[in-house]
Amino acid sequence: MARGRLITIEGLDGAGKTTLARALVERLDASGTVAELLREPGGVAAAERIRELVKDPGLEIAPRAEALLYAAARAQLVQQRLEPLLERGTLVVLDRFVDSSLAYQGAGRGLGLEQVRTINEFATRGLTPDLTLLLRLSPDAGRERQGERGLAPDRLERESEQFFARIAAAYEELARAEPQRIRVIDGAQPPQDVLAAALGYVEELLRGD
Repeated sequence: MARGRLITIEGLDGAGKTTLARALVERLDASGTVAELLREPGGVAAAERIRELVKDPGLEIAPRAEALLYAAARAQLVQQRLEPLLERGTLVVLDRFVDSSLAYQGAGRGLGLEQVRTINEFATRGLTPDLTLLLRLSPDAGRERQGERGLAPDRLERESEQFFARIAAAYEELARAEPQRIRVIDGAQPPQDVLAAALGYVEELLRGD
């Protein structure tokens, strides 16, 4: 049996990652492609517990501890769910992965991309996505969308404009470094247009282009 494919979706908070992930899996399922949707941090019980910790606005978490918590949640997800699914030939759509830690903790928190990359290589045993869809959206537009949701901001969403500007710049740097893996999509487009662009890249991957 051929190994499955891993497609990750990245971007700032409010960029539309979760909306795209759900729509993408629905479209793939409808076309006969077996697809599984997972999220980070989360996807399995232990990782969901960590998700509650890192998002809790009532907690103070040091940057290094934050990076290690995300890596720990990722390690559990990879071993318990992600690798078994890929071994069974399943196409997995994952809402965030290592690139999020590189951008948020490496750049946003100032820990350094290479330092964060190292701990995540250990956590994931070097697992790399076959395709990453990066939804490009300005920090201001992301904030506006978050406000429209009417939900109280979590611990990271309360950070400064400078924090999110560093994250946005890091995502652009990552995309320039790996243009074949990381495909940039304009997240300001209507959801149907974002989905159409994403499907185009997924079809290229599945055809082996």
